[in-house]
Amino acid sequence: MLRRLWLWPLCVMLVACQSHDESSMDASVTTEPASAVTTLDRDGQQGQANWKGFGDMRFGMDEAAFRQAWGGDLNGGAAPGSDCATFAPKWARTPPELAFMLEHGRFVRYDVRGDKETAPGGGKVGMDKAKVLALYGDKVLESPAKYEAGASTLRVMGTDSAVLIFDIGADGKVKAWRVGVPPQIDYVEGCS
Repeated sequence: MLRRLWLWPLCVMLVACQSHDESSMDASVTTEPASAVTTLDRDGQQGQANWKGFGDMRFGMDEAAFRQAWGGDLNGGAAPGSDCATFAPKWARTPPELAFMLEHGRFVRYDVRGDKETAPGGGKVGMDKAKVLALYGDKVLESPAKYEAGASTLRVMGTDSAVLIFDIGADGKVKAWRVGVPPQIDYVEGCS
């Protein structure tokens, strides 16, 4: 027992000397549960696309909370008489490389058509279908695309009822992907 007592002061000194400033923490360290998939962008930084929403915007948020979480200007809205609205960042080109869907006043889906964002699990626009299948393994359900011959969709079940869908062109490459909750994730035409 006495032999182990000499270790106590050493342990206290080591703990006291460590910095607890969170800004000095390694950017790759995450406090998310192990079951959550962290998305890294092409620079190795944590991306905004995730299974629960996009950035601070969470599926199920009402429009006021959604807009506050976005914190920037958005273009778009609902067509007259529609409960479905599509918004895109003001900086997004047409068709928007990033778009958000709200239905019945709730955030339900986001669509990505550019290569700046990385999907939960690592998929990206421009990636080969084979690479997507390798990344997501047996979680993928493949079906033919609705409008393009030789094209397909890859459906990946995520966490918290969220679904990730990759649109694969006839050339075998990802042309777009989206994350959302059923049934809105399956609206092939979006709000149309």
